[in-house]
Amino acid sequence: MLDAQDITVRYGRRPILHGVDFRARAGAVTAIVGPNGSGKSTLLKAITGEIDYQGFVALNGRDIAHAKVWELAAIRAVLPQATPLAFPFTVAEVVRLGLSRGIQAGQSDLIGQALARVGLSGYEARFYQELSGGEQQRVQLARVIAQVWSPVEDGSPRWLFLDEPVSALDIGHQLEVMQLARDYADAGGGVVAVMHDLNLTAMFADVVALIAEGRIIGCGAPGDVLQNDLLRTAYRCDVRVNTAPANGTFILPHAARMAAE
Repeated sequence: MLDAQDITVRYGRRPILHGVDFRARAGAVTAIVGPNGSGKSTLLKAITGEIDYQGFVALNGRDIAHAKVWELAAIRAVLPQATPLAFPFTVAEVVRLGLSRGIQAGQSDLIGQALARVGLSGYEARFYQELSGGEQQRVQLARVIAQVWSPVEDGSPRWLFLDEPVSALDIGHQLEVMQLARDYADAGGGVVAVMHDLNLTAMFADVVALIAEGRIIGCGAPGDVLQNDLLRTAYRCDVRVNTAPANGTFILPHAARMAAE
């Protein structure tokens, strides 16, 4: 279980998160959605200990404020929005960074397996800087997967924290990455993902936390949170939410229009 209580974050004097309570369970995909600037990535950075925060965060029952960096790295991996590299690393070297410490440190065969999971088999010797933006994003995803390869270790769940994992991908690779997250959760791991695509969120998430202006205004099953009124409040535009018999809740962007102030 991830348990975050009363999380407050300020950048200088400007408050970004206002006493947010957030929980996620292993075995589920939990999506954080909301408009630009609402605090989604800030919340993810707070619960992973990347930025200073007020409040309490526990992962698998352990207060992360009192955990060592290597202890956290053994149970959770974090995919940021962007990971610029200044040196000419090969793809294999980038993925190997996820294996530099921890339980799987000696399993070099995981590099190829992780790349295969993200559709990049045979890319090991290519230089990272020569890849497209979407390919670089998938290499970084392979790195974090390699870091916490086993969703459950010694009876304890491990976690993937993903910040906009499909932002640079085409629809086919978006589905591939989201299925990877789904499979990781189904195998007992925990997945927390910041998402912009509400349709993918509805298709793959078990729990959706909708955040607006630094506060969670709805949290629950996709069908309960992705509702017209809540989405209008968060995004300040009118959208129409429908239910597809085969795939569940989805949003029709062609029906959207800006809401009047």
